Amino acid sequence: MRLDLSPFKIPSSEYSQCPFWFWNDALEEREIVRQMADFRDHGVEAFVIHPRLGLPKTSGWLSEELFGFMRIALEEARKHGMWVMLYDEGMYPSGSSAGQVVASDARFHARGLVCERVGEQEEGGPLDRRILRKIKRQGGGEFYVIDQKIDSVIRGLHYHDEGKGEELEHAAADLLNPAAVKCFIDLVYERFFKELGKYFGTTVRGIFTDEPNPLGRVRTAGAVAGTSDILEHVARFIGRDFTPFLATLWFDDEQDALTHRRLYNEAIAARLDETYYQPLSQWCANHGVALAGHPARPDDIGHLRHFQIPGQDIVWRDIEPGRTTALEGAPSTMAKAAASVAYHESRTRNLNEFAGAYGESLTFEELQWLASWLIIRGCNLLVPHAFYYSLRGVRRHERPPDVGPNSAWWAEYKTWADFTRRLCWLNVIGQPVCEVAILGGAIELPWRAAKACFENQVDFHYVTARDIASSAVVEDCLCIGPGRYRAILIEQGYEVELPPGAPVVKWGEIPPQDFFDRVTPVVRLDRPAASLRCRHLLAGGGNYHVFLMFNEGSELLSREIAFPVKGRMMRLNPLTGNVSEHESLKYLQLEAHAWEVVLIWESR
Repeated sequence: MRLDLSPFKIPSSEYSQCPFWFWNDALEEREIVRQMADFRDHGVEAFVIHPRLGLPKTSGWLSEELFGFMRIALEEARKHGMWVMLYDEGMYPSGSSAGQVVASDARFHARGLVCERVGEQEEGGPLDRRILRKIKRQGGGEFYVIDQKIDSVIRGLHYHDEGKGEELEHAAADLLNPAAVKCFIDLVYERFFKELGKYFGTTVRGIFTDEPNPLGRVRTAGAVAGTSDILEHVARFIGRDFTPFLATLWFDDEQDALTHRRLYNEAIAARLDETYYQPLSQWCANHGVALAGHPARPDDIGHLRHFQIPGQDIVWRDIEPGRTTALEGAPSTMAKAAASVAYHESRTRNLNEFAGAYGESLTFEELQWLASWLIIRGCNLLVPHAFYYSLRGVRRHERPPDVGPNSAWWAEYKTWADFTRRLCWLNVIGQPVCEVAILGGAIELPWRAAKACFENQVDFHYVTARDIASSAVVEDCLCIGPGRYRAILIEQGYEVELPPGAPVVKWGEIPPQDFFDRVTPVVRLDRPAASLRCRHLLAGGGNYHVFLMFNEGSELLSREIAFPVKGRMMRLNPLTGNVSEHESLKYLQLEAHAWEVVLIWESR
């Protein structure tokens, strides 16, 4: 099969960036149409309609007026070949329908567990406060564990006092209660379909759910995620009564506190899968759209299997050029987590919302670097945070900056938007060549082995115990879905039972270099290059090898280079779309934050 490179030269709207478009002021048809034309002129042909703080109350959540403006945007998008995702909340975290879930039934208010010393608590009515267990601490003292309604909210769409920037908030719903989530689906998803269903599966490609959190934005001190029957659920999940370990949820000095706390949190995550993610995912599948968005934590990989477009987000300068967090800590795992799940679950796309709340000091160079950081890890759908409908008054300072039409770099945006389309296209059409897996947990991923792999040009995917239990087979390697892994790296604390013969490598028990001498890197270099990130993709029926290389560091990188395959070589310039043939590439020279893309056509 011959690989058609025309989509690389002229990127399709399919691979467009899909920014949050903050609808944050009084809306007008003419202005919506004008801004959409401006998006198209600058290479952006998709967006997430994100009702946002600053809307007038006449355009309230799920109001007729708001739906009227949505129809205007969707019809304009349909006319010009753009595509759209809907945002499922007003404003976030998702799951409460701007307080309407709780307003429909007070029993749907978010709940949690608190711990209070015996004699220092006041027991209220059975709805709001119920003693579950009396526990004794190992160090002394008796306490009650209480199930209660917690003080928890979500952010709202309207200013209470715009002059002071004070915003309205809404009661958070109990996402661990299946009846509350059904109410949310009925209020939001069914209403979306009723009002906008004719666009589903064509112009409307997905619905974005954002950071659903059982605790919402909690204000109750010491509250732990829970609901009225949570201890029975936890017992079923772990196979035994959790009561003897309840104290570990609040007291760090209890024996094995971190182990038991992790087990409880895994049970909560499993409950959230059952009550929230699975029903939303099934609803979207039944209605011809994708469940998109991301969970609350950067390494919540277990939830991602329920997304038709698994995703994550980079916010609050968690990841920056030159900072150790680009390779260390939970946020460093997010892009690989989403890309890994997309690969193992045979999802075509995976996304990342990025640059949210990076502040008005954000530069275009930083924004470009963030996108490259994501793409080289396998992301193929970029969701910039955000394009602002309005910067009037206090709106400018609500989770800034505007990275689109109101930015200093808007005139340069189209060139960059086309650049990211080309790279995303390659990530979509190519199947990763990857022989290393790293074992993680459903709610926590290790990063030390991942950092070493990145710095040694060895690609990898994250896998979980569920992946192994549900689909792993040992042949001449460990097979998980389409993955064929010659080594599975396991860090201390992540051990699980594996199939006999699985190629286990316990990270830390052998010198790292001994391991890297045994596996095949994406490319071989004459000497180490810790800042070089690489991906090897197969395309065109397997005859075409695509090598993506990005210098993540701030200094010039010069190395002799060798590729693992031979054949006709082409260099693809993602900035211009040019394709040029070369006899060979034996020397790699990359400026700081620069890319090299090589395609080798292996004749057969």
